[in-house]
Amino acid sequence: MSALLRGIVAYPITPFTSTGRVDEVLLGKIVDDMVKAGVHAIAPLGSTGVLPYLSDDEREQVAEIVIKRVAGRVPTLVGVSSLTTERTVHHAKHAEKLGASAVMIIPMSYWKLSDAEIITHYETVAKRIAIPIAVYNNPATGGLDLSPDVISRLLKIPNVTMVKGSTGDVNRMHRLVQLCGEDVAFYNGSNPLALAAFVAGARGWCTAAPHIIPKLNIELYDAIQRGDVAAARQSFYRQLPFLQFIVAHGLPRAISAALELQGTSVGPLRAPLQALPAERVEELRRILVGLEVIPGE
Repeated sequence: MSALLRGIVAYPITPFTSTGRVDEVLLGKIVDDMVKAGVHAIAPLGSTGVLPYLSDDEREQVAEIVIKRVAGRVPTLVGVSSLTTERTVHHAKHAEKLGASAVMIIPMSYWKLSDAEIITHYETVAKRIAIPIAVYNNPATGGLDLSPDVISRLLKIPNVTMVKGSTGDVNRMHRLVQLCGEDVAFYNGSNPLALAAFVAGARGWCTAAPHIIPKLNIELYDAIQRGDVAAARQSFYRQLPFLQFIVAHGLPRAISAALELQGTSVGPLRAPLQALPAERVEELRRILVGLEVIPGE
């Protein structure tokens, strides 16, 4: 799977109805729009999909909707992280049964986990499924920072084959290459570092941006594939204000507001998350007008 999973990996938001239920119809449409726009993979239940705020039943519901709607058109990378190893195994097995191409795991903890506990966590899940596993390192959301040394040990587990890094430090990738060799499958999860990560050799970019600017995201990747760094820089710096905004204000809030400005309501955010304040929405509106994805006044 790590050889197949390349390019723009899109993370769909989990939309809700006015009564707080998962909006199955809208989720299917969002996924369909992303695939039709040309993204290279779909990753439900990532940060934008508000995985930690969903019940087990809702998580299974989202995974099933997305995998069925994708229908094999592109690979699917399903988030299965949970606080306990038992629940992580449960969700990983469910994703595999549904036909997911791979699963992604970020260690989640209340108590800080030791390196040995983290490694055992992944080993236990890996023994229970046959599909590939991506290690997700995002200390800002998970509360744990996996060192390159620990990640290199995780990559020795047979079906742990990929790493998504969201630390904001592209040097982590260089260190992983030193430890694991040129073939390490690294995916960038830090939106403002998309260009630097691709130049450094990242295989893909995991991002929520395709909700709004899929053409620009794909344009950047295509330019890198052609070796046209000048075109890649031009594309990247055009979309950078939007990428910085969604990171600064939280992906669910920012993507929800951006879709609303485009005329699509994804419903209320799951409490305690709240909608963007009006002044931030206006700032976002100006960015989207500049990107020509919504009309100006």
